[in-house]
Amino acid sequence: MDKIYLSSPHMSDEGFEMQYVKRAFETNWIAPLGENVNEFEKEIAAKVAAKAAAALSSGTGAIHLALKAAGVGEGDIVFCSTLTFSATANPIIYQNAIPVFIDSDYETWNMCPKALEQAFGKYPNVKAVIVVHLYGMAANLDRIVELCKQHNVVLIEDAAESLGTYYKGKHTGTFGDYGIFSFNGNKIITTSGGGMLVSDNEERVAKVRFWATQSRDQARHYQHSELGFNYRMSNVLAGIGRGQLKVLDQRVKKKKYIFDFYYRELGSLQGVEFMPCNDWNEPNFWLSSMTLNGKVKPNDLVEALEKENIESRPIWKPMHMQPFFQKFDYIGTDVSEKLFENGVCLPSDTKMTDTDLHRVVATIKKLW
Repeated sequence: MDKIYLSSPHMSDEGFEMQYVKRAFETNWIAPLGENVNEFEKEIAAKVAAKAAAALSSGTGAIHLALKAAGVGEGDIVFCSTLTFSATANPIIYQNAIPVFIDSDYETWNMCPKALEQAFGKYPNVKAVIVVHLYGMAANLDRIVELCKQHNVVLIEDAAESLGTYYKGKHTGTFGDYGIFSFNGNKIITTSGGGMLVSDNEERVAKVRFWATQSRDQARHYQHSELGFNYRMSNVLAGIGRGQLKVLDQRVKKKKYIFDFYYRELGSLQGVEFMPCNDWNEPNFWLSSMTLNGKVKPNDLVEALEKENIESRPIWKPMHMQPFFQKFDYIGTDVSEKLFENGVCLPSDTKMTDTDLHRVVATIKKLW
């Protein structure tokens, strides 16, 4: 049987990507700079209504430079969502800062505002907060933004998984001081590998571009007055991104179709609860995810699908449970741990047909 993927790259049927890539080849501009890079930055900024954007080699690099732009350095405290991929937390260590992990809530699966408030009480000198919009679902931004402003702390939104998601009519990634997106191969749109930093602080974004280009000073010779990084996006990959951006709305529509299909077919099974969709949240439904609180366990489901050549995976293992990060503080109860223990991500590939969806559902229903 053909493999059904969790979330694989999906190029446009119209071939938009090749138009821009071909232009890069025709002009021989196969470099980390160029027209596609410049235009991709403008187009992403316009799409999410941010004033400026910097196209980078990865979402991880974007978080790293967002922390640097926020002035985070050695010994600084950074609050970070615990229920996430390690790429959210690793850049805190790159800056020799100290992560403190914040629990989730059941209402959003994302950073719990009550736990965040408790963390501020324990660590009054925190430098920044990184909030994640997990699987394309927005966090409770009103309260999180309010707390960050109250404590005069920089807010960074890890919107790697939520491009195309709205919170109360506004794009995720644009509520904090900095927002980051990922264009990894499994994301809702891809550049093969790449990321984007967005902000309304145009001066800081310009500085990020400078750092990302090895901090090369304006001089005839090669001169570097600051530590630099090789983080700029390729002109070829940016061309792919420009083409992909044209089909973002189509991809969101298909992701929602997949989620609705699963919800309709599986939502009534005993012990099944889907990731919450709140009235104020318009998700991009990047991965359709659910928890199992009955006789069927996540591993049972993953293994059953695997036997049918269908890819799925558990919910992220919280950072405070990871061997590398266990020594750092954690604020919360056990919400993120329970979500990890009981959660599973279903195949959400935008190339899936109805036949594929029925195959997934039929395999799962056999477990009940």
